[in-house]
Amino acid sequence: MAARFPGLYVILDATLCGGSAVELAERLASSGAELLQYRDKHASSRHLYETSLALARQLETFSLRFVVNDRADIAALVGASGVHVGQEDLPVAAARSIVGPGCWVGCSTHTLEQVRQADSTDADYIAFGPIFPTSTKAAPDPVVGIEGLRQARALTHKPLVAIGGIRLDRAEEVWRAGADSLAVAGDVLSAADPAARVRAYRELEARVFPTRS
Repeated sequence: MAARFPGLYVILDATLCGGSAVELAERLASSGAELLQYRDKHASSRHLYETSLALARQLETFSLRFVVNDRADIAALVGASGVHVGQEDLPVAAARSIVGPGCWVGCSTHTLEQVRQADSTDADYIAFGPIFPTSTKAAPDPVVGIEGLRQARALTHKPLVAIGGIRLDRAEEVWRAGADSLAVAGDVLSAADPAARVRAYRELEARVFPTRS
């Protein structure tokens, strides 16, 4: 794990990408996105593979991490730099056995007990949330809030990614509560100019963490 975990974690949710996910990903990467996850909960395995492969190829010239949601097999096949698994997906150890030691494995958690369990694995980072109400998931878990995030921060030294309903106007609050990174979907993808919104997050991150390289 690098010393600095990217402060912004953009989730390319297929339902919000509009046109081409590949073209949008390239725009976001050109605007400073350092970590992109592709998420499509409804795609066939073939479609998810083909889109993930196109994304991996398009993004390989950029200095960023490309993560596939849920599917360790597809992440390995397309040469992605990570896979993100949820509570109903493969366990972290099983995902690691597929993608190998050079790939990131991230894990979603929604309760403090799940954070404790994830901390005992070799997950490279832990996502925790939803911090705020979110509309990007059909059946979201209960909101944990800022105080829940603070409690989660005390339970792990792994990079902690806050997720769920995060918007630019509350980003600083979430970072200062202990999040290393903010997982954002709707506030970037639904913005009038997604690339400009990425730049705004990066500029805010630089002000909140002036010593980050």
